[in-house]
Amino acid sequence: MSDAPATRRANEAWGRTIAAALAAAGVRHVCVAPGSRSTPLVLALARRGELRLVECLDERSAAFFALGAARAAGDPAAVVTTSGTAVANLLPAAVEAAQSEVPLLLLTADRPPPLRGSDANQTIDQAGIFAGYARLVLDPGPPSAEAGALRVLAAQVARACAAARGRPAGPAHLNLPFAKPLEPATWPPGEDGVEVRVPRHHAGAAAPPQDVADRVGAALASAERPLLVCGAVPDPGRVGREALALAGAAGVPVLADPLSGARFATGAPAAVAGAGDRFLTDASVRAALRPDFVVRVGASPTSASAAALLEECGDAPQVVLDGGGRWKDHQALASDYVRADEALALAALRRAADAPGDGAWLARWMGAEAAAQAELDAALAEVSAGPDGLFEGAVARAVVADLPAGATLFVSSSMPVRDVDAFAAPREAALRVLGNRGASGIDGVVSSALGAAAALPDGAPALVALVGDLALLHDANGLALTAAAPSALFVVVNNDGGGIFQLLPVRELEPEFTRFFATPHGLDLAGLGTLHGVAHEVAPHVGALRAELAARLAAGNGGLLEIATDREANRIARDAVTRRVVDAARGAL
Repeated sequence: MSDAPATRRANEAWGRTIAAALAAAGVRHVCVAPGSRSTPLVLALARRGELRLVECLDERSAAFFALGAARAAGDPAAVVTTSGTAVANLLPAAVEAAQSEVPLLLLTADRPPPLRGSDANQTIDQAGIFAGYARLVLDPGPPSAEAGALRVLAAQVARACAAARGRPAGPAHLNLPFAKPLEPATWPPGEDGVEVRVPRHHAGAAAPPQDVADRVGAALASAERPLLVCGAVPDPGRVGREALALAGAAGVPVLADPLSGARFATGAPAAVAGAGDRFLTDASVRAALRPDFVVRVGASPTSASAAALLEECGDAPQVVLDGGGRWKDHQALASDYVRADEALALAALRRAADAPGDGAWLARWMGAEAAAQAELDAALAEVSAGPDGLFEGAVARAVVADLPAGATLFVSSSMPVRDVDAFAAPREAALRVLGNRGASGIDGVVSSALGAAAALPDGAPALVALVGDLALLHDANGLALTAAAPSALFVVVNNDGGGIFQLLPVRELEPEFTRFFATPHGLDLAGLGTLHGVAHEVAPHVGALRAELAARLAAGNGGLLEIATDREANRIARDAVTRRVVDAARGAL
């Protein structure tokens, strides 16, 4: 038999110390899933005015909401669960946080150690459940009200926050056992605040070695056909600015992933080949634009044609700049792999590259780009005016073009991010693009987008999420979190199934293709809006989409804005538009 008063005191002291340490370490967003075992922690968190708590019925959605908040804020956000399978539901978000290097805190309540490995209700092996993905796992043990134990606990919380922020950022797991009775003796407690001393953590120097920067910078400056390839990075604003600064100083063309920070920012139209994904599908264009020196930043690009170009110039030096944890060279093409902060490394290369080339190489790339963008405008206008005018590439291009400067676009995996990459033109007015591309799943997209929207600063333009119908349905429970970010607007491309599979050879294999790959659902998405109290409207064509998008952004009204497309008509239009873009680029070259 436990000493009930002592257990209550220890649980309360443990919970309040954790809450105070989280607040002191800079955590501001916490998503809480309901449950009994986490009672001491949740009650303590609710007493901290610095913490913004959001409740969520679904642990998976809660974790993705916290992930979205952390991604947008750049600081750890936390998710709190009870014990048992509630913890298992955090795994998809933990995987995404690890793969895309987002600081996420997983705070899981547990049964006391004597009950583990037994038939005690709602008890599983939790401490190692995120093995391989968590940057740090701490299981502090049974609560204690002793001062020394609380001091160590506060340091452990600070350590978990530092690990989540670290290089690479990612999920950190605190597994927290609590014994019954879980409720405090009195509520509210007499003392409102708990003061803790949280140690400050200092990262080591992140700049590349000077001799490496000098050597790579000199090689970049002397190359006849240099190319900068920018993939997704955890800090796109900072890295994107430095990438474009290097491109401008050295006269280097850029292939920029939508999540790189270099695609939609000041200086991008002068150096970024936004249509590269389309015109590089042609082997003769790739041959004409083959580089002799490549600098790569961040993850591998979304574009398969960009990957093909890198593969074909595998004999040329390729320098990878990477400040994260995963190996960013799955094609095994790197000649140099520089572990350094990407922005600092790019700045060092800019200083070391003494002068740009003669400009002919950059002009060659940008000539193909200008011709391709002009042809895209013409082709998309014609497609949109035809009987099958709801082309998904036109939707992506319009959404990116129409968002105000400083806006945030949360783009889903599968087709939306590919359509933005393939069809959205570079722009001077900065646009922040976020997405769960670490593991590239469609799970949790709605919850993550709402978490990102909730973490935006006051007065910032509303967040717009571009998602497909399957991503919306997969995370339909996430719409229950809309109250936390009511101005978030979801542009939903509804092609009644998995449109990405329509682009693959498996589409010829009927009837299995439609049943098991395309998976048409036939659902009326308006019902989701009704269920969750979210405004829903269908835009019959791209023009109507643009008008409604502008009206909702001006009024700060979120909700669901649906545009219906046909999978096969979209595939045919995509092929036709691509052929026209390739022909235009060939003509320019």
